[in-house]
Amino acid sequence: MTLRGADGPAGLLLAAGEGSRLGRPKALLELDGERLVDRGVRTLRDGGCGPVLVVAGAAPVEVIGAVVVPNPDWRTGMGSSLRAGLAALPPGCPAVVIALVDQPRITPEAVRRLVEAYGEGARVAVATYAGRPRNPVLIAREHFAAVAEAARGDAGARTFLRAHPELVTPVPCADVAAPDDIDTPADLEAFTRRPR
Repeated sequence: MTLRGADGPAGLLLAAGEGSRLGRPKALLELDGERLVDRGVRTLRDGGCGPVLVVAGAAPVEVIGAVVVPNPDWRTGMGSSLRAGLAALPPGCPAVVIALVDQPRITPEAVRRLVEAYGEGARVAVATYAGRPRNPVLIAREHFAAVAEAARGDAGARTFLRAHPELVTPVPCADVAAPDDIDTPADLEAFTRRPR
């Protein structure tokens, strides 16, 4: 799959971690018969993003409908995955929605709200839940370099966002999504038992 420029935001799914507390890579976990990596790609695509890129590391993955970007430095943390993903975006990509593979309750509607905020002029948009900023996050092209520069260790876009609160457009999403993540076997069990 080749990358072409797009009129709207691309999607970037960070899926490189080994899931050390879980005991296996989160990208390959299945929930309701669907791998988390496939679910994340579908969420970004259905939310209006294209192309969709997946940053992989601990586990090699093939994903239909997405471009896989290998991150050989995945052990250094999420920052390296974000840098790899931003560097792989097609030339002229105007913005990107960044999501994490271990948050399966993020919905296409939450992504769509970020894309709509971008369409209305937001240059940085962050999904909020009860007023708290979480994921996903939209970043416009003019901030890619600064976001990449600030992404170190296990901090993705957070360092940049905290340093530039004046740029951030909050986008309430608690009525359509939740940022709960799967970090441990207990988290996974809770997800499988929870009515969806």
